[in-house]
Amino acid sequence: MLGSPPPHRRREDRPARFRRGVFLLPSLFTIGNLFCGYACVVYATRADFDTAALFIGIAMVVDTLDGFFARLTNSSTAFGVELDSLADVVSFGLAPAILAFTWGLWPLQRVGWAVGFLFVSAAALRLARFNIQTGNVTDKRYFVGMPSPAAASVIASTVYLYPYGLHDRRRALLALAMVLVPALLMVSTLRFRSVKAIDVGWRRSYLVLFLAAVVLVLIAAHPRVALVTLSYAYVISAFVGWTYARLRRHAPSVPRPDGQP
Repeated sequence: MLGSPPPHRRREDRPARFRRGVFLLPSLFTIGNLFCGYACVVYATRADFDTAALFIGIAMVVDTLDGFFARLTNSSTAFGVELDSLADVVSFGLAPAILAFTWGLWPLQRVGWAVGFLFVSAAALRLARFNIQTGNVTDKRYFVGMPSPAAASVIASTVYLYPYGLHDRRRALLALAMVLVPALLMVSTLRFRSVKAIDVGWRRSYLVLFLAAVVLVLIAAHPRVALVTLSYAYVISAFVGWTYARLRRHAPSVPRPDGQP
């Protein structure tokens, strides 16, 4: 056909087109993450708290796939990093704050929306700190401060456990801790263990896969209870680790049999 490129030129262009597609793949997941945050806000304003909370959970899964495919295809870019952070501010900062306000903080009026804004600010600060510390982290087993997806999961799992909302001022006071504690933990220097870096000690066994299967079974059998238990257990684990580290640091050293300290 007149004007069409020769077949050999089209074949030569395929690797370049494929590479461009690979580099776009993580960003497509990031857009999906952003969509989930937007959808959460929409459903929260319609008082459909079940669906809104689920969208935050889906955003966490999509956000994980984003990083996984970026590492798998070695296609991480500065643009993708910035886009991911902006999407996370929406999905794990703004969306859970709006969800918490419409679900249980609105009876507190100005105090309620002010506390929601504190959560958004903490998520933005946490993500900004993470971006500037990424290249300087020596121990990749831990996060400094609570990760914003984990903080959002505290709100989402609580709402998913009790999707009926809080309609009076006294009960709404209980929602303050649900929002303020994760917000403070995000900007704290408390260390949170990275789930991807957990070492159970048996590298050649299938224990990790078995534990993952157990978690999936619990979520499938009792999703509301299992998800809220996992979210709050992750919060408690940081305090347990901090207490254990303090006790080890102040524990008296036991002298060795050879007399050496």
